[in-house]
Amino acid sequence: MKLAVVSTHPIQYNAPWFQLLSEEEGVEVKVFYTWEQSETSEKYDPGFGRVVKWDIPLLTGYDYSFVKNISTQPGSHHFKGIDNPSLNKEIENWGAEAVLVFGWAFKSHLKCLRYFKNKIPVLFRGDSTLLDEQGGLKRMLRRMFLKYVYSFIDYALYVGQNNKDYFLAHGVKERQLVFTPHAVDNERFSKNSDEQEQAARKWRTELGIKENDTVLLFAGKFNKKKNPFFLIELAKLLGNDNLKFVFVGNGELEEELKTKVSEDDRFIFLGFQNQTNMPVVYRLADIFVLPSVGPGETWGLAINEAMACGRAVITTHKTGCAPDMITEGKNGVVVDIDGYDKAAKFVQSYMQGDTLKKSVKAENIAKLNIYSFSSIVSTISKLLKSSK
Repeated sequence: MKLAVVSTHPIQYNAPWFQLLSEEEGVEVKVFYTWEQSETSEKYDPGFGRVVKWDIPLLTGYDYSFVKNISTQPGSHHFKGIDNPSLNKEIENWGAEAVLVFGWAFKSHLKCLRYFKNKIPVLFRGDSTLLDEQGGLKRMLRRMFLKYVYSFIDYALYVGQNNKDYFLAHGVKERQLVFTPHAVDNERFSKNSDEQEQAARKWRTELGIKENDTVLLFAGKFNKKKNPFFLIELAKLLGNDNLKFVFVGNGELEEELKTKVSEDDRFIFLGFQNQTNMPVVYRLADIFVLPSVGPGETWGLAINEAMACGRAVITTHKTGCAPDMITEGKNGVVVDIDGYDKAAKFVQSYMQGDTLKKSVKAENIAKLNIYSFSSIVSTISKLLKSSK
């Protein structure tokens, strides 16, 4: 079965399972990247406020091509930024027997869905949720439009419960829904664990973190959606000197954050860290905190990464993965966007004994056995073979 995959640009969370899927017996994969300009140009990430170039390979182990993009303003930030007149013909000429499209909100991707409907099986991958949906006329009109969009797909590869609820609300039938979990490279984050832990302990010492300190980590873009100020409010409730709060990343709120905590030496800022260093970064912490308020935190893959490193998690109900990845009191806690008291109680419980620390690792392993690249590959492979 020849599967054409349509995606805007190489992404560190997808490239590894494209490679694994290419190794599946009976499956041939080719990825058609529609943001042609991303092949050679460095991409400025407005969330980080800097040019970001990932330091892990994203174009090895699978067949791919960059399709000519004629947009006058190329990019994945708007509908007309992806305009590839030759895309559908290139997919046909390759001999695709099924197509998997990532996202509909681009001119060429929507055309692709419409073109291949009733010709070959059309699979769709998107992780939208209803978490930020507004009521009234706007919601009604949007739902009507999305029901039209999803009428062109045969299968929706949903990533978790919030995403499933979204598809059901927009006309996708239960029989069309295929659980294909969001995942990260669990092996990359969990392998050589002892060495990574040792490197983290050394780094902690260099940062002035004592052996018996409990460290809370925020890693990501310093923006309103990610809500890094949550940790400042949490720190006010937790006056313990044996607590440290580590911020990793950059973004528009960086200077304001640093100003607010300038007199609290429990806060440490490390700046942007690239992918190869993240397994050690997560191990600096005992608890990873992703206090998103939205809009648009459709999953939160940093939580998967932190869990693969054996860390507990504090997150909010506005984070898409919360009902799937967090088992309350076992590997973390899910709080309201202003749930400082509940978060503080979890931190205190974690600091008081080893019972919770042991359950964190066991629960994380159990979750990540499901939320893995191998699960994605197995599911898609079975679906393709059953669609012949």
